[in-house]
Amino acid sequence: MKKILYRLLIVFMIISLVSCKSKTSPEQAEGGDMTMNILTPEEEEQGWKLLFDGETLNGWHSFLEDTITGWVVEDGTMKALGMGGDIGGDIVSDDQFENFELCLEWKIAPEGNSGILYLVVEDTAYNAVYETGPEYQLLDDEGFPVPVNEEGEPEPLNDDQFTGSNYGMHPAQNKVLNPAGEWNTARIIINNGHVEHWLNGDKVVEYELWTDEWKELVQAGKWADYPGYGSAKKGHLALQDHGSFVWFRNVKIKEL
Repeated sequence: MKKILYRLLIVFMIISLVSCKSKTSPEQAEGGDMTMNILTPEEEEQGWKLLFDGETLNGWHSFLEDTITGWVVEDGTMKALGMGGDIGGDIVSDDQFENFELCLEWKIAPEGNSGILYLVVEDTAYNAVYETGPEYQLLDDEGFPVPVNEEGEPEPLNDDQFTGSNYGMHPAQNKVLNPAGEWNTARIIINNGHVEHWLNGDKVVEYELWTDEWKELVQAGKWADYPGYGSAKKGHLALQDHGSFVWFRNVKIKEL
């Protein structure tokens, strides 16, 4: 009996400590299981807040708009309808955040491309969320079509354009990714400029914002043409519709 009680205690402690885990299986969630998109009492005590209630898109709006277009709630998920392109399909959080831990689950359609952006500045001086916010890249790594240039020649993606990467800046390392159509867990931590990307329980990216090294890396790449990129100390979260179906659930945040 003591052994059984001890084992039960260990299991309870593990459940209490793990905040970025799904509370049901993907199969249950596909049917709209009502235990999704809720916080445990332990999470509430730790200061976690839901950013998606599982029933509405309250708390989000299309970038530079008052309403939302191109997104729906489907079986307890936030779903992008794939109507966006390079500009125009992204939604941003009503609230802004500075130091935080963000956790969510996501899945993407075959050949899909999306992202989670943070420290986004919503201002008419900018046309898109990626002009200011660093991006946790989401991609069908295996099935995404190889882009071609104007001459029709293939241009394979760079390492920093695959899932988990800080897009265009820092490649994801040592990751384990579930394929398109299956659920993955993303975790983003920002604390006084220190940033971590986690994928399915593993840290895959770590970097420091606003340092000399950061500024040199920005100037050496595609973001050199965007003077507001990665400069904000506080900003909105954004979910990207880049022309693909993508689903999100269990979206929660804890301010640090």
